[in-house]
Amino acid sequence: MKIQNMFKKDINRDINGVIKVAQDDEQSLIQELSEYIITKELRRLFETFFHNYTKAIDHPTDKIGVWISGFFGSGKSHFLKMLSYLLSNPEVDKKSTISFFKDKFEDPMMYASIVRCTNIPTESILFNIDIEGPIKKDKTAVLRVFTKVFYNHLGFYGEDLKIAKLERFIEKKGLTETFRKVFEQINGSPWTEARASYAFFEDDIVTVLQRTLDMSETAARNWFNGEENQDMSIKQLVEEIKEYVDSKGKDFRLLFCVDEVGQYIGDDSDLMINLQSIVEEVGSKCQGKVWVMVTSQEAIDSVVKISGDDFSKIQGRFNTRLSLSSASVDEVIKKRILEKTEDAEALLRMVYDREHAVLKNLFTFNESVLDIKGYADSAEFTSTYPFVPYQFIIIQKVLAEIRKHGNAGRHLSGGERSMLSGFQEAAQKIQNKDENALVSFSQFYDTVHTFLESPIRRVIDRCQTAADKHDGLEQRDVRVLKLLYLIRYIDDFKANIDNISTLMIEDIRTDKITLRREIAESLERLVRQNYVARHGDSYSFLTDEEQDVATDIRNTPVDTATIVQSIGQTIFNEIYSSKKFKYNKYDFSYDQYIDEYMIGTASGGVRLRLVTVVSDYYNAPEAKLIMDSKINNEAIVVLSGETHYFEELETAAKIRKYIKQKNVSQLPESIQDIIRKRQAQARVLEESARTQIDKAIVGSSFFIHGEKAEIKYGDAKSKLDEALKQLIDSVYSKLSQVNTFSDSDADILTILNSSPQQIGFSGTGSNNEYALNEISQWLEDRYLSHVPVSMGDVHRRYQAIPHGWREIDIAALVARLIVAQRIEIRYGGAAVSKEDKNIVRYLRAKSEIDKASVSRRISPSEDDMRKVVKFLRDWLGKMNIPEDEDGLLYYIKETFNTKLAHYENLLVEYNHFNYPEKDVVLKAQALIVEIFSQRSDNVALLKKLLVKQDDLRDITDDMEDIETFFRSQRDIFDSAQKLYASLQNELDYFASIQSTNEKIREVAAIIAMKKPYNRIKDLSELMQSIKVAYESLLKQKKDEVLGIIQQCMGDIHTLAGAGNKVKNEVNQSDERFVDYKQRTNKATSLTMLDAMVTQMLNYKDHICRRMEAMISVEAPVKPGETLQKLRISQVRRYEIFPTKRLTTQAEVDTYLESIRKKLIEILQANDGIQIT
Repeated sequence: MKIQNMFKKDINRDINGVIKVAQDDEQSLIQELSEYIITKELRRLFETFFHNYTKAIDHPTDKIGVWISGFFGSGKSHFLKMLSYLLSNPEVDKKSTISFFKDKFEDPMMYASIVRCTNIPTESILFNIDIEGPIKKDKTAVLRVFTKVFYNHLGFYGEDLKIAKLERFIEKKGLTETFRKVFEQINGSPWTEARASYAFFEDDIVTVLQRTLDMSETAARNWFNGEENQDMSIKQLVEEIKEYVDSKGKDFRLLFCVDEVGQYIGDDSDLMINLQSIVEEVGSKCQGKVWVMVTSQEAIDSVVKISGDDFSKIQGRFNTRLSLSSASVDEVIKKRILEKTEDAEALLRMVYDREHAVLKNLFTFNESVLDIKGYADSAEFTSTYPFVPYQFIIIQKVLAEIRKHGNAGRHLSGGERSMLSGFQEAAQKIQNKDENALVSFSQFYDTVHTFLESPIRRVIDRCQTAADKHDGLEQRDVRVLKLLYLIRYIDDFKANIDNISTLMIEDIRTDKITLRREIAESLERLVRQNYVARHGDSYSFLTDEEQDVATDIRNTPVDTATIVQSIGQTIFNEIYSSKKFKYNKYDFSYDQYIDEYMIGTASGGVRLRLVTVVSDYYNAPEAKLIMDSKINNEAIVVLSGETHYFEELETAAKIRKYIKQKNVSQLPESIQDIIRKRQAQARVLEESARTQIDKAIVGSSFFIHGEKAEIKYGDAKSKLDEALKQLIDSVYSKLSQVNTFSDSDADILTILNSSPQQIGFSGTGSNNEYALNEISQWLEDRYLSHVPVSMGDVHRRYQAIPHGWREIDIAALVARLIVAQRIEIRYGGAAVSKEDKNIVRYLRAKSEIDKASVSRRISPSEDDMRKVVKFLRDWLGKMNIPEDEDGLLYYIKETFNTKLAHYENLLVEYNHFNYPEKDVVLKAQALIVEIFSQRSDNVALLKKLLVKQDDLRDITDDMEDIETFFRSQRDIFDSAQKLYASLQNELDYFASIQSTNEKIREVAAIIAMKKPYNRIKDLSELMQSIKVAYESLLKQKKDEVLGIIQQCMGDIHTLAGAGNKVKNEVNQSDERFVDYKQRTNKATSLTMLDAMVTQMLNYKDHICRRMEAMISVEAPVKPGETLQKLRISQVRRYEIFPTKRLTTQAEVDTYLESIRKKLIEILQANDGIQIT
């Protein structure tokens, strides 16, 4: 069946696809009213509107604003026009408008409500504000349009308010007919035809005004030439509207039905406020008798660019808000154009049942945002055929976007094209085909092409000409180019080959694979001819200017190496960012390569090399890739060439370089806009390239260490992980020898402090058996070759290929060999025991491992070890001497360390005191040091010990008395030395005590002996006797000093007499001598007491002289007498009476005679003697 015969209504009939509010010829009105489809959505909108409108009939209201919104082509203008005609209810084709709707409303109550509204006398002013509005818009543009159409409705000339106001004035005078008749008589033309050119008929109008209004010629000319205010305020307009409405009766209604308000206002807030003010004033003054209904492609809150209270007020003016969606348009198209005959429906159901699986496969979009798809069931197939459901969704966006971009496209809003006409024209193009044919989306281009800007049409026409001439293009290419223009601004799905192929399907029997190939070929031709740009896997239409820019960009040179390195950065910073590969317990560093370039720094281990399409490796034979991967210990990943990652990055780089070279701000605005889009395209390309690189890795070929590997499953990261895993397994062939791991220094210390670990079953490799044998054998080989080995050498060898062991595990293996006494560590030439606190640092620290040497261990002979153990047991008197090498050596070193420290401590004591036999201790210290000098060589140490065993026994014997001295005799010896030292200045006091003198000499002799050990026990008794004698002398000396103190105090008091002349001096001296008494009682030294006697006598002499001087000055001299000064000699008592022990009478006589002679001698030379 031909498609033409499927429709109930003739597909070729003339339908008014776009409703123009100003189109009022009867034929158009008949079709619009009769074919108007009231969908479910429209039924709801009619119900909402008439509910609010009916309420205003009975109850005055200021809520008279109606805002009707819907996308372009949704039928909002038609809806507004139907409301206008329903409410004004004019006759069309000799019947009322409401009669056309009698069968369109299923609800009788709703129809009755509408009938009631239509019975009210109503006039409607229906206009498109975009057409009626002034070219130059200002803040009052909306007011001026309303004023114009209102006056036009009244029959006046609304285009010029000066004339309109004159006509209004004449009308109120009732002289309109007279005025027009007189004007036609004088001018010869009817007034309504000539008034638009009134400026050319000054004399005629002046004459008419004189005759009609009885004006003088001067007054008439003054009006004609006057600058009369042509503006009108909102208040004035509304007053005139109200006056007009009131003049029509109390039930009369006036409607202002304004189409395309949203487009006219745009984002001009002043115009929006102007409209709001008009609606507010009309509502307030007219109270529901005048309504303002407007249409807009946007909802009111999308149009209004005002915030705060003003926004709320504007919303409040339009309480009735009606929004039309796409569902309504779809339903209208299906009912007005696509409704099928019964036979056609049956045929199409049969076709769907047969081909539904094919149809589902044909119409599948990838990466789409909207829910765009094919047919849901046979009912949808039947109702939409020959169209596909997705086309109803996308064409709406296409029409809206074309209108938005470019001036010519804006004419679409004038009503020349709509979805209705678009679908009709598309169906007409395939009407002669059968039920297998479908409308491809490219066929909608002809619906809009005549209203596109000339640069767009020029591109398409040029492409068509080239195809007609077979000049590098084919006819299919033109259709693809048309399609790309249609979806140029659509973001709901990518314009990739798959989606373009889906949009180009024009037959149910299409082989999609073949179609995809053909579309790909068309796109390649269009790209080559510069009609289309490719952005990764998507394509876009290019205008002439865009083609020029595209050509310049294509010819911009960029550095391939830079692009390759950017690919490497993308892979190794984003897709596979880990700098180390984690393999069980291991973290392997690997060198990162992209083609021949390294990313980052070299680690010296394995390599991961990714090869791009521009590398020489890309087309290299597999044999070379296999060989190179073996030689370089690498995994070579040849990226798939099926993705366009390189082209995308190259294009992005060219765009950025091109823009950088341009002074963009100096270019035309259109070019600047293209460059801005190109900048955005560069960002998109770079993001897309990231995805394409990811896909290229997934589709790569892998060559791993001499073999071509098959990695079948996983994402990019997983595949690279697997490649590195296989590389590690192959390159580090001895990695598995380590199967027991350590994690910290604590684990190594545990090994060192434990007994040797058991390997397990020999030959199985468990518990690191093979790794231990590997290290041990290598060290044995090095030893036999006389090659020194450091711990650093061990680390470097076994961390490298083919081992790859962890640094801490290598240290742990060496520790186990040390504990097993198979190797030894030396540091600074000295062997390091496993107990050494620094041994872990020598095994691991980077600053130490090259200073620590590792070698096969050389053990002492069994005979030497037995002899040493025997000697130590005898020498030390201990039986628990270790018999194994490490235990014995450790014991020896600890023992000798202890002894050496002990001798050094003793020598410190000798430095402070004069103890006996220091030379013996020095000798013992020297012997230990001599033996201990061999501690870095276990063999030499034991041999030295055996050589010096007799010396050790001798020095131990020599040290026995010294050890006893320091252990039990030193305290007595120290006390004796201190006592003797304290008596050195007081030996004269013991001159008369023979026994004490002898004991002091005996103490001195003992402490000076070379070996005083046997006499030290006598020191206690000797010191006790000396101390007793000293205490006795001390008591005698204190008694003597106290007597002297008493005598001194008596002498001072005697000299002072009973008077008060020297009372202060006496009191001071008493205080001083009381202090001397206290000091005397506390004194512990004979020398101190004698010194105190000298101090006291000097003080007494001094105070006595002062007192004598004070007394002599105050004595009166009689008249005529001369004061003579007597010479008095001051003599100390102890000088006259020296200390002496007298035992006989003769000694007493001799002592006294000596005193008498001294006193007589002194007196002979003086007037008197003062004994103090």
